[in-house]
Amino acid sequence: MTVKRMDNVGIVVENLDAAVAFFTELGLVLEGRALVEGDWADRVTGLQGMQVEIAMMRTPDSDARMELSRFLAPAAVADHRTAPVNALGYLRVMFAVDDIDDTLRRLGKHGATLVGEVARYEDMYRLCYIRGPEGILIGLAQQLGQRTSRTDPMNH
Repeated sequence: MTVKRMDNVGIVVENLDAAVAFFTELGLVLEGRALVEGDWADRVTGLQGMQVEIAMMRTPDSDARMELSRFLAPAAVADHRTAPVNALGYLRVMFAVDDIDDTLRRLGKHGATLVGEVARYEDMYRLCYIRGPEGILIGLAQQLGQRTSRTDPMNH
């Protein structure tokens, strides 16, 4: 048996509305919001009395989803939002964008800041890391012109 697909990536936030607005500006689509609680949720998470408000978002081109969560109970016990790029554990999600400069301008209105700078990887990508609301770290990648192989019959 192998994995069928990656269902979603989860990010815990304090301000769910700001996170939804940020990721909507990036281009994700809000599928819905819900309150999650009950015995089944406690058993899945190992947290007693768990109550969490979630917003499920998806990328416009596929079924890839992101679950934004705001814990009402119990309170968050750790804060990794200021961890540097080389910290251990989950750290970031990378999004492919059409125009990295336009994306940075739009997300800047939501408080996004560059971690380093926009850098070019050969002639394939422009890449950067940014911190969004609450310091959430995400990556942006803009694919540049398609490379052609020297043995490509269409490349004369």
